[in-house]
Amino acid sequence: MQKSIEVCLTPALLDLYAIEDSIVVVIDVLRATSSIVYGIDNGATAIIPVANVEDCLNYSDKGFLLAAERDGQVVEGYDFGNSPFSYTTEKVGGRTVVLTTTNGTKALHMARKRAHQVVMGSFLNLQALCNWLKIQDKSVLLLCAGWKDKFNLEDTLFAGAVVAELRKEFTHFDDSSVAAEDLYKLAKDDLRNYLHKSSHSHRLAELNIEEDVRFCLQLNLCQAIPVMDGDALVSLKATPVL
Repeated sequence: MQKSIEVCLTPALLDLYAIEDSIVVVIDVLRATSSIVYGIDNGATAIIPVANVEDCLNYSDKGFLLAAERDGQVVEGYDFGNSPFSYTTEKVGGRTVVLTTTNGTKALHMARKRAHQVVMGSFLNLQALCNWLKIQDKSVLLLCAGWKDKFNLEDTLFAGAVVAELRKEFTHFDDSSVAAEDLYKLAKDDLRNYLHKSSHSHRLAELNIEEDVRFCLQLNLCQAIPVMDGDALVSLKATPVL
């Protein structure tokens, strides 16, 4: 089978892609998918992504942790937002988290409507994710969550890192893949310095969460690959590959 790899630079373009028989990798490296990967790697039983802040409240009587972020900040009244430092073993181990974020959970819900399978990608699990994708008999779409349906640098750089790693295993690439890989090659020796150019980096700097940004740009800290199973994200090892 000839496998293709494509990069969707923003969820606004997702309808242009045929993904019914593809694995979709949702990418929101600053910070949603990084925190999801870290949380699952640290023993969270499941992370339930919901579209709206109000949807979290539907789970308030189940003993779950409720996490809500909008515009980079924790929504008042919720346990935490999407900082990776809220997803440590001490906080989420053995727990279920209900999460909503500005960009990442929206992209995830759009993808799950049509995709064969949906998994989470971040620099934290880059190698584990790529190793798994290499042996799947499926084409791959790398879906960048962007910022409010607009292109962003950080998600595109991660998509480029995946393309660079998978190039030998796939036969067809689109122009977005080529551009993403070229950007990654420009940035890979100092990701943080390159991302000082990005608009989201400036937004996060105003929130004084530089430590979060640097954490999310670490390579291969985690082995977990979160996968959608019903309404929840769980560790890929905990659910059969469909």
